[in-house]
Amino acid sequence: MLETKPSSPPRLRDIFLAWAGVGVQSFGGGTSTLYLLHRMCTSRGWVSEEEFAQSWALVQISPGINLIKFTVLMGYRLHGVLGILTAVSGFLAPSALITVLMTAGFAVVRGSPDVQAAMRGVMPATVGLGLALGVEMAWPLLKRSYAEGRASLGVHIMLMVGAALSLVMLGASPIAVLLASGVLGLWLLGRVESSTKSERLPGGRRR
Repeated sequence: MLETKPSSPPRLRDIFLAWAGVGVQSFGGGTSTLYLLHRMCTSRGWVSEEEFAQSWALVQISPGINLIKFTVLMGYRLHGVLGILTAVSGFLAPSALITVLMTAGFAVVRGSPDVQAAMRGVMPATVGLGLALGVEMAWPLLKRSYAEGRASLGVHIMLMVGAALSLVMLGASPIAVLLASGVLGLWLLGRVESSTKSERLPGGRRR
C-alpha cells in the first residue's frame, strides 16, 4: 500500500543524487523520464511494482505536471517534507541548467540536416521506452492476478485494454478513464473475490 515506507529511509544526499541522475538523463520527453524514475525507485527497493503503479495512477487524477507530482509524492514517502524539497531540487536543477545550455547550442545547429534527422530518430525510441515501461508495470500485476485465478486475470486484461482503447480510439480524458476503471474494478473484482470465497467454503458449498 502507499502508506508503507522503506525499512531504512535513504539519506537526503542519496535522494538528491538519485533524482539529479534522472534529471540529467531525461531526454525524449515524459515517457523516458517516467521509465528512469521507475527503474530508480524499484531497483533501490523504495517502492514495489504495485506501489509504483498506484502512485502513478494517483498523480494522474490531480491537477498539475505528473512527473513533478510523482517526485513530490515519492519525496514525502521517503523523507517527509525535507524529502520533497530534496527530490524536487535534485530533479529540476541539473536538467534546467542543461536545457538552457542545450537550447543555446541548438539555436546554432538546428538547421543542420544531421541534427534534424537525429531529432526524428528520438521519437521512435521514445515510443519504445513507453512500451517497455508498460510491460514492466503490467507484468507483476498480471502475474498476481493470474495467481488469484482466471477470472481476476480476465478482469485485469479487460481493464488494461479498455483503458488503452478509450484513450486512443475515443479520445477520452485520462481522469475519466481512471475513474471509470476504478468503479469497474471495484464492482468486477469484488464479484470475483466474493465468488472465490464462496468456492472455498468448507465442504465446497456455495453461499
